[in-house]
Order: sequence, then C-alpha cells, then structure tokens
Amino acid sequence: MNFLFVSIDGLIGDLAWRVRNEGHDVRYCIENEDEREITDGFVEKVVDWEEHTEWADTVVFDDVFGQGTHAEELRAEGVAVVGGTAYTDRLEEDRNFGQRELKDAGIDVLPHKEFTDFDAAVEWIRENPDAYVIKPSGNVQNVKRLVFVGEEDDGSDVIRILKSYQRSWGDKIERFEIQRRADGVEVAVGAFFNGEEFVGPVCINFEHKRLFPGNVGPSTGEMGTSMTWTGKNDIYRRTLEPLESTLADEGYVGYMDLNCIVNHDGVYPLEFTPRFGYPTIFLMEEAMETPISRVFADIARGDDPGIEVSAGFQVGVRVCLPPFPFTDPQTFSEFASNAPIGFESKPPSEWTERHLLENAPEGVHIEDVKCTNDQWRVAGTSGVVMTVTGMGETMVEAREVAYRRVDDVLLPNMYYRDDIGERWVEGEGDKLHTWGYLRD
Repeated sequence: MNFLFVSIDGLIGDLAWRVRNEGHDVRYCIENEDEREITDGFVEKVVDWEEHTEWADTVVFDDVFGQGTHAEELRAEGVAVVGGTAYTDRLEEDRNFGQRELKDAGIDVLPHKEFTDFDAAVEWIRENPDAYVIKPSGNVQNVKRLVFVGEEDDGSDVIRILKSYQRSWGDKIERFEIQRRADGVEVAVGAFFNGEEFVGPVCINFEHKRLFPGNVGPSTGEMGTSMTWTGKNDIYRRTLEPLESTLADEGYVGYMDLNCIVNHDGVYPLEFTPRFGYPTIFLMEEAMETPISRVFADIARGDDPGIEVSAGFQVGVRVCLPPFPFTDPQTFSEFASNAPIGFESKPPSEWTERHLLENAPEGVHIEDVKCTNDQWRVAGTSGVVMTVTGMGETMVEAREVAYRRVDDVLLPNMYYRDDIGERWVEGEGDKLHTWGYLRD
C-alpha cells in the first residue's frame, strides 16, 4: 500500500520507517522547515503533502493544532485517514473545554477554573485556599515546564509562580486553568478508535515528565514511559467508554488517551491526548504482534484490525542531548547538531546505510535522527534523539532489557532517566490492583 505521513515537527518518523520496513511505499512530509532533515535517509520525503493525497491509500497525521481540520476534510472526500477532527483538536488545546466535555459525558472531574487574568487568579486562590495545579492552555501548553504542581495547602506557592509567570510569560499565556490537586497514582488510559468504536486491548501507561530521576527538575514533554496492555478494565469503563458515542459522531480515527489521577475515591481525568503519544506509540509498536501498517489501514477504513500484543510490560527510555528541554540554538549547535550515533553491538564493518536501516539494534526507535553517508546523526533542533525500549514478563525484566539496550548506545553528552518503570515496582501497581481498577 501507499502511506502518506504528515507531521508538523517531525514526530512520526519512526512510524513511517517501520511501515516502510513492513514492505509498503511511504512518503513523509514535515511542515516545519527547521525540522525537515529528520529521517533523511530513512524514508522518502516530500515538501507539500497535499500534492500526494491522490497517490496515498492511507494518510496518517501525527499532531493537532489544525491537523484535525485537514484530516476531517480529507475524510469527507473519501480518503482513508488516521487523524483527528477540529473537535478533538480542541479537546487538547483548550483544557477547560476538555474538562466540560468530560463532565457532560458523566465522567468525574476535579474542581477547576479557567482564567485569562493573573491578578484575578491570585485573588481567587486567596479566597479559596487549597493545593492547586497551574495548566496553561493553547499553543503555550507545549512548553511543558510551565505546568506547575503546587505543594502548599493554602496555594501560596501557586500564587508565587503565577506572579513569576505574569512577569516572564504574561504576553504569551493568554489562558490558563487552575485545577485542584489530587493525590494518588498518575496513570493514562488509551485505545485505538476506528471511527465507530474502540478496538483492541487497552493501553495503561505511566508518563515520566520530569527531567531528572526521582521526578525532580523541570517538566519535559516526556523522559520515558512504562506501560502494559489489559482488557477493558475499570479505568477504561470510567473514562474512555462514555466518550465512544461522541467520538463516533465525530468520525474520529486514531489513538485516544486520557491522563488521570487515580485514588481509592475514584478516577479523575486530567487531560486529553487525541493523537499518538510520544514515546508511548514506540512502546506500542514494540509490543504489537499485528503490523502497525495493518492497524493504520484497517482503522482508517472503519475496520477492526484485531490487534494482538505481547503479554507483560514495556519500558521506554528517552535519550536526549543539550539543550533539551530548553530551546537554545547555540547550545544545540555545540553539543548536539549533526552528532554521530553509534552502537557498541554494531562493529564499524556493519556501518552501512543499507545494513543499519534494515537491521537497526533492537528496541531503538528514532526521533530526531537522519542517516547521511552511512552514518546515523542527530537532526532537528530539540535534542530529543531516540527512545530505547524493552519488554518483559514483569516490569523489572522490561527495565533490565531497556537499560541494557541504552548502554549499547554511543552518543557523547547524552542523558536519560534511569528510573523509568520504578514507580510501578515500588507500589503503584499494587495500589491499582488493590483498588480494582485494572480488573477486566
């Protein structure tokens, strides 16, 4: 089949590469000129994706911020598309709207309030003291380090951060949400949707957003993920299942994820991700026994691909370079740009473009990588290089495999978290089982 992949910032390159390696013809468009060299040498690249929609049997979009509208328009023309709609784009971009939709569907949500004025938010917290979380909405929500989780029961630390944001980000943060903090296990639940219903097993995953081990430091997009697959468990029934009819009315096609706080009192969704999560989708690729190309082709046509997955657990570790998670072109130029990537298990005699493209080390999922002159190199501008995954019957085994593979990577100045998956082992898994939320 012919697959056309469309990305804003080059996030979906590993998927395009995997589909190509499954024997299909692939074309890949990255709209951001600064990121266009990502996956050079891995797949065929095109500049204007709209010129190739007639060629494509299936079109796959990777992000929101307007792509849902494009997907919706193509779908109306009879094109088989994996992608969102204007409505599902808004679920992620407008946090307050997403919370309203959850509440309207009969799903429990935490108390929250949206603001467009910092002074008004400060005054409201003083009148309603509690522990809160700050969540910017709109485009600026992609700056993940702006999400702040308060610790003080009177909200005084949140007030201090709001005043700081007012000085430094006041012209960029147009809307933000103040949400009451809840203690418990942070867990995400997701599944594929084929335009009519959720299909396949349910993905239970645990994001690790802070930069340093122990959940310390600035928030990033993601430093790693651990996950497992289940049947349609209690978390699914309390969150995704009530949304099924709405998503069917929209004709949504793709992966739908809800990040939640879970405790003995209930399940409280925090935010939507109506698209692939990164690096969650790489762990899903690793665990799927059904080819990812068949999953995309079938759900784009309203079919059930009968997704089969490996039992057990998966762990994904993000390998990064400076200046991630910050933006600093000079630092990127000095420490990351065009840096060569090697593997201890691959001797120089095997360093040919053909060999590595077809026989990459196990568990290596490329992100900002290109291949030039038989050499993998760092591409793009972010410093997010790759995700290395591992699987096992237990979370401990999956961690051991993943970190053994990370040790195989040769990349000067790289860094990563060494505690991905520990939260499950140290008690979060036991809590979820004790509370009954993973029961099928």
